[in-house]
Amino acid sequence: MAAGLTCFVMSGGAGARLWPLSREDNPKQFHQLAGSGSMVLQTVQRLNARPRGKAPVFLIASERHAERLRDELAGAELAGGGMIFEPVGRNTAAVVAIAALQTLALDPDGLSLVVPSDHEAKSPQQFWDTIEAGVGAARGGRLVVFGVRPSQPETGYGYIEVGEGSGDQMRAVVRFVEKPGRDAAKSYVESGRFFWNTGIFLFRARTMRDAFLKHCPQIWHQAEAAFRETSSDLSGTYLALEPYERIPVVSIDYAIMEKAEGIVMIPARFHWSDLGSWQALLAAGVADGNGNVVVGDVLAIGCSDCYLRSHGRLLSATGLKGVAVVATRDATFAAPVSESQNAKRVAETLERSGRLEAKFTPAVDRVLLPGAWRQRVAHWLLDEALPLWSRAGVDERHGGFFEALSFAGEPVMKPKRMRTMARQVYAYCVAASHGWDGPADDLIEHGIAFMARGRTRRGGWARAFNVDGTVADSCEDAYDHACVLLALAHAHRAGHPEALQLGEETLAFLDAHLEDERLSGFRESTDGARYRRSNPHMHFLEAFLAWHWATGNRGHLRRAARIVDLFRSHFFDPESWTLGEYFDEEWRPADGEAGQWTEPGHHFEWASLLIEFAERSRRSDLVGFARKLYASAIAHGLNRATGLAYGAVSRTGMPLDNISRSWPQTEAIKAALALDRTDGPDLKPEIEARVGRLFHWHLDPAPRGLWIDRIDERGRAVASDVPASIFYHLMMALTQYLDKMEPAAQASGVAEGVAAPFARSPSPASAARS
Repeated sequence: MAAGLTCFVMSGGAGARLWPLSREDNPKQFHQLAGSGSMVLQTVQRLNARPRGKAPVFLIASERHAERLRDELAGAELAGGGMIFEPVGRNTAAVVAIAALQTLALDPDGLSLVVPSDHEAKSPQQFWDTIEAGVGAARGGRLVVFGVRPSQPETGYGYIEVGEGSGDQMRAVVRFVEKPGRDAAKSYVESGRFFWNTGIFLFRARTMRDAFLKHCPQIWHQAEAAFRETSSDLSGTYLALEPYERIPVVSIDYAIMEKAEGIVMIPARFHWSDLGSWQALLAAGVADGNGNVVVGDVLAIGCSDCYLRSHGRLLSATGLKGVAVVATRDATFAAPVSESQNAKRVAETLERSGRLEAKFTPAVDRVLLPGAWRQRVAHWLLDEALPLWSRAGVDERHGGFFEALSFAGEPVMKPKRMRTMARQVYAYCVAASHGWDGPADDLIEHGIAFMARGRTRRGGWARAFNVDGTVADSCEDAYDHACVLLALAHAHRAGHPEALQLGEETLAFLDAHLEDERLSGFRESTDGARYRRSNPHMHFLEAFLAWHWATGNRGHLRRAARIVDLFRSHFFDPESWTLGEYFDEEWRPADGEAGQWTEPGHHFEWASLLIEFAERSRRSDLVGFARKLYASAIAHGLNRATGLAYGAVSRTGMPLDNISRSWPQTEAIKAALALDRTDGPDLKPEIEARVGRLFHWHLDPAPRGLWIDRIDERGRAVASDVPASIFYHLMMALTQYLDKMEPAAQASGVAEGVAAPFARSPSPASAARS
C-alpha cells in the first residue's frame, strides 16, 4: 500500500446492548470480550499489523474516557498518531469529518481508514488484504465501505444492498439499510444482494471533504472550526467545545453515505463480528459440550446454548436453554438469547428513571475498603482543624469570627459576613454533638452574641459587619437568613438558651418581609435584586429540615415541602437533568448565560437534601430526582484532569467556571453518602474515592488544619487565603462520613485507631432518623 494512509479508531460509543457490563463510564471498547486485551487495544494492534509498514493511528474518543484510554493503550504503538478527544458526543458523521481534517493536515492527497474500536476482526493479514483491495478505488475518488455476507437474519446490524458481482469482487452500493425487523432481515439474507455493514470506511480525505460540502456543509464547517481551535498537551488533542457542540448529531451513513454517489463495497475476507449483543458473544465464544459460553464464577447445571457471565459473585443456573444471564456487582440481566439485544432498552429505561446503574460501574477494585479514610478524617478534624480554628479563627477583641485565615494561620482582616458567623456557630455545634472536648459552648455563645449585634429593627439580620464589629451592610438577605436559621436550630439542640426564641423571631421575619406575595418562594433581599436564585431556597430547605430535626415540629417539614415543590416545578430541568441558578420574577430561566449557568456543587447539595427530605416525609418519588442530579454533575461537571467538580458548567456541559473549589467536593461526598442509603448501586467505593480526592487536592497540600480552597483546571493551587465559610462544608461532610461509613477496622479485622469521640456520636441527620 502506498504511503499517505492514516488510520482512525472511533471510540465514542456506550455499547448499551451489552448492559450491564458496558456502561457510559466503562463502555464496550474497554472490555475484554474476545481474544487478549480490551477491544480498543486489539483494534490498535490490528492496525499496527499492516504488512507494508505501519501507518499513523489516531483515536477519536470522548474526553471523559481520556484517562482510561491512556491506561488501556500504555505502550501501544501509534506510529506518529495520537489521541483526539471530543468534548461532547456527536455521532459518527462528526468523527469522520475530524478524521478527514486530520488527514488533510498531514497529507492533502492522503487516504483515511476509519474503523470502530469495538469490533472483532480475526486474522490481521486477511483484514489488511481486504483493505488493500479498496485502495485503488479510494485513490480514484470513490468512497469505499466493507461488507460481510450474512450467515443469518440479524436485526442488530446495518445492511448494504449491492449490485451484481461474485466472490470478492468490488460491488457498487445500491443503498444502506439501518437495523431491520426480522422479516426484512430474512428476506435480505435470502436475496443474496445484501451484506452486513462493518462500519469501516476508506476514502481520500478531500473526496470526503467534497461530499460534506455538498450534502452537509454545516457539519464540515463546524468540525473545521473545532479542529482549528484545538488545544493540545501531552495527554492528547482536545477539540473546541463551542463549535463542536453545534455539529448536528447524525451518523455518517445518514449524513453522507445515503446521499453520495459512486460508493463501492469490498466483501470482507476476514471473520467479523461487532460483538454487539450477548447473542453475538455466544456465537463468538468458546462453548462447552452443551453449547454454553461461561465467563467468570458460574455454576451451570443442565443448561444448554446459554451465555452465562458473572463479575464478582457466584452465578448459579439450572435447566436453562437459550438464555443469556449477565451479573455484575450491582445488576443482573436475563433474557432469551434471541432477545438479548433488548438490554439496550433496559439501560434506556433505567436512565429515564434516574437509576445510576445505567451510567456508572462500581469501582470496588480501584478504591480502599469502606471506612478506610476514617482515621485520617477524624485526626484532621479533631487534632488539626478544630484546635486551629477555635483559637486563631476567633476574634477575641471585636467579637465574632475572622472571615479568613492566611496560610500562616493568621487572621485576614476582611468584613465579616453574617453567613460566615452563622456557619462557624454551626461548625462548633456539630463538633460538640460529636464529642469534641474543646470549648464548643463558649464558641457558640460567642458567635450568637456577636451575630445579635446585626439584628435589624424589624427582627431580621444584617448582611455584614466591619472588622470592628459595627454593621457594614444592613441589607436583610435571604441567603444570610437561611444560614442564621441553620445555626440557631443546631444551637437550640446544643442547649443554647436563646436559640429557640431567636429562631422563631427569624421565621416570623421571613413570613412578613422576605416571602413573596404569591407564596412562590423568597425574595433575594428586602432591597431587591436583578435575579431570583435557587441557591437561597436550597439553604432554606436545609434550615427547615434542621428545625424539624431540632424540634420535631412538622410545620417546619411543611415549609421544606414548599421548597421541594418549587424545585420540581421550576428549578429542575427534566430534559437535561440540570438545576438552574438564575431566574426572572416569574421563575423563568434568566436570559443569556445566566439562564444556562449550573453548578455541580449545588447539584450534589440538592441531591443530599432531597434524600433527607424524602426520608423524613416518606416521599420516595424524590429519590429519582436526586439520582439524576448526581448523575448530571458526575457526567458533565467534573474536570477531566483532576476529577474535581468545576465551579459551573452550562446545561450542555460546557465549563463556565474552570476553578474547582473545595466545597463542591464536600457536597459530592454528602450526595454519595445519601444515595448509598437508597436502593441503588453500592456507592461506598465512590465515597472513599471522593474523600481521597478532597484530601489529595485540598487538605493534604495545605498547612495543618487549613485547606486550599481553589484549584485551577490543570490542578494548580490558586487560593490566596483560607475562607472560614468553607469550614461548615467540611464539618458537615466529614462528620457524616464518619457517622455512616463502616470503619475499615471492622471490615478488615485490623486494629481500629479511630479517634473515639467522632467514632461514637451520631450526626444530626442520623439522630433524627433513629
